[in-house]
Amino acid sequence: MTGSPNPGSLVLLRHGQSTANAANLFTGILDPGLSAVGAAEARAAADLLTTHDLVPDAVLVSPLQRAGQTATIVADALGLPTGTVSVDWRLNERNYGALTGRHKDDVRAEAGEAQFLAWRRSVDTAPPEMSDEQLATFADTDLFRGLPARALTRTESLRDVMRRVTPFHSERVLPLLAAGRTVLVVAHGNSLRTYCAVLEDLDKPAIHRLNLPTGHPLVYRSGDRHYLDTARAEAAALALTLDGGT
Repeated sequence: MTGSPNPGSLVLLRHGQSTANAANLFTGILDPGLSAVGAAEARAAADLLTTHDLVPDAVLVSPLQRAGQTATIVADALGLPTGTVSVDWRLNERNYGALTGRHKDDVRAEAGEAQFLAWRRSVDTAPPEMSDEQLATFADTDLFRGLPARALTRTESLRDVMRRVTPFHSERVLPLLAAGRTVLVVAHGNSLRTYCAVLEDLDKPAIHRLNLPTGHPLVYRSGDRHYLDTARAEAAALALTLDGGT
């Protein structure tokens, strides 16, 4: 794991199920909230953190509301002090370009299985770019008006996401770990896949295979990686893989 060993603990948490996850949409930079299932997953994650004595000193979170709602549920359940949670746009979910908001089954039927999987799972293949109209619509949202211009692109490959997650880790997380802090990062299926790739220097096949289920804390400590509820997390990851992956 890059930067190991260190005295702190890093916990990665994919937000709880969103309403768009439940609808099987390419969500990306869409900004839906949590479903009732997702809120329950966030509360269960907080219970696991308490049980395993991993109450975070800092919570770093994507600005998308499904991540923010998850972080808020966790912070409230753990009684974290005001100021513990901070936002970093570099944790945003991957931008699926022209596929954003489309039903995955429709895209698969139109493009074919091979192209569908390349857009969804490969490291270097980006989906088709957004149109000018799509881009302008997102640029005019409250979310993106409040973020740097570089936070909104026409599309992204996983490699592009890795390029923003890498400096996030070195600038925001490594100093806290070096100081012995426990850091919780709440983000998304693809931004966390790339984060794992950065932490472990994963090759393309390993990145392709990796799936992170919603609501399951994944801990990096002293060079080791493990879920806090291994059996349930691995079962959820397998179900996600069988459904086509993150």
